[in-house]
Amino acid sequence: MKQFVLACAFSFLAGLDLARAQDFLDRADEALTISGFNDEARARLSGLADFEYYNFPQPPPGLIQRGGHDLFVPRLTLFLDANLGPQIYFFAQARLDTGFDPANRDTQVRLDEFALRYTPWSDGRFNLQLGKFATVAGTWVERHHSWENPFVTAPLPYETPTLVSDNGIRLTNEGARYLKGSDKYEFLPIIWGPVYAAGASVSGLAGIFEYAVELKDAPLASRPESWDDYDFERPAIDARLGLQPNEAWRFGVSAAEGNYLRDIGGPLPNDSGLSDDREFLIGQDVSYARGHLQFWAEAFEARFQVPGAGDADVFAYYLEAKYKFAPQLFGALRWNQELFGSGRDATGQPVARPPDIARVDLAAGYRFSAHTQLKLQYSLAHGDFDSNHLGSIFAAQFTIRF
Repeated sequence: MKQFVLACAFSFLAGLDLARAQDFLDRADEALTISGFNDEARARLSGLADFEYYNFPQPPPGLIQRGGHDLFVPRLTLFLDANLGPQIYFFAQARLDTGFDPANRDTQVRLDEFALRYTPWSDGRFNLQLGKFATVAGTWVERHHSWENPFVTAPLPYETPTLVSDNGIRLTNEGARYLKGSDKYEFLPIIWGPVYAAGASVSGLAGIFEYAVELKDAPLASRPESWDDYDFERPAIDARLGLQPNEAWRFGVSAAEGNYLRDIGGPLPNDSGLSDDREFLIGQDVSYARGHLQFWAEAFEARFQVPGAGDADVFAYYLEAKYKFAPQLFGALRWNQELFGSGRDATGQPVARPPDIARVDLAAGYRFSAHTQLKLQYSLAHGDFDSNHLGSIFAAQFTIRF
C-alpha cells in the first residue's frame, strides 16, 4: 500500500501545472546556452534533478547503504558541454547528493567528470581524450543517467559486491564461512557503476568498426570514494572493440586489467605484494533497436587475484528489453544473474564466495513532457551478499531535465 500511495503522489506532483512548468524549462534551456565567434564557440549547461524512493528488506540489496526499510534520495546533476570549433570538446559533470550510491548520509558535492577531447578529422576516425571520465568498457555506461536508463537501478554486474575487498579485509579460507554480518559496502563489484576514473583514451570509428582504449589510474572494480586515491604507478587498461553492421544491430567485446588494492589497505602476506592483486575482465555485449523495441545484453567473466588466498571468479550477465507502448509510456524487463566461483588457497581450502544471485527487474516509465519523467520499478531477487533468501525491492524515481 505504501508503494502505491507513493506512486500516486509522484504522479500528482508531476502533473501539477505541467504546461507552465514546461514553458519555464524551455526558457531555461535557451538561457543556459551561449555561443560566440559565429557559433564556433558554444557552451551549454544542463542538468537532472532526481527524486528517488526505495523500499527494501534488510540487508538492503545492491550498494544501498541504509538501516531500516525506506530511503528517500534527492540528487542534482549538472553537465557542462563546450565546443571550440569542430575539433575541441570539453565536458564536466558535478553532483549534489548523499553519495554516489543511494545512502542515508550528509549531502556532498562532487566533480565526477571533467575531460577534454580532441577530434582532428571530421569522420570521427580518431579521438584523443584526457581527464576524468566514465569507462569505455561495456555499453550500459552509455545510458546510465536517469533520463536514459529505463530502470531506477543498475544491472547486477555494476552493483553487486563480491567477497573481494580493496582495503585489506581478508577472505576466510573455508568457503562455507564467508563473512556473514559484514558491511558489504567494504567489498567490490566487478564494475562499480560508470567508474569515473582519471586517465586518457583514444577512440574512433572505421566503417562498421568502433574502437576505444583507455589508460586509467583506477580499475573497473574501484569504489567511488577511491577514484581520486589511486595513482599511475599501477595503471589500469580497458578496451572495447565494436561492430555495427547496420542501424539495428551492435556487437562488442571488452577487456580490462588493473590492480584493485589501495595503498591504504592492510598488511599483505609475506609472500605477496601489490602486484598480486589484479582484476582481469572479459566482456561481451549486443544490442538491437527497431521500431518501438530496444534490447541490450552484456556478459562478463572476471577473475580477482587475492593475495595469500587464490583466485575469486565471477560470471555475470543481464538481458534487458524496453518497449515503447505510446510516445510517452514505456515498459522494461531485465533478467540478471551473477555466479561466483573460487580457486583454492595455499592450504588447499576453497576461497570464500557469496551465494549466487538471480534477479528480475520490471519497470514502467511515463514522460509527462520533454523535461519530466516518472519511473516505477519492482525487483525480485534470490540470493544476496550473505544469504540465499528471496527478497524484493520497490523503487520510484521522478526526474526533471533541464
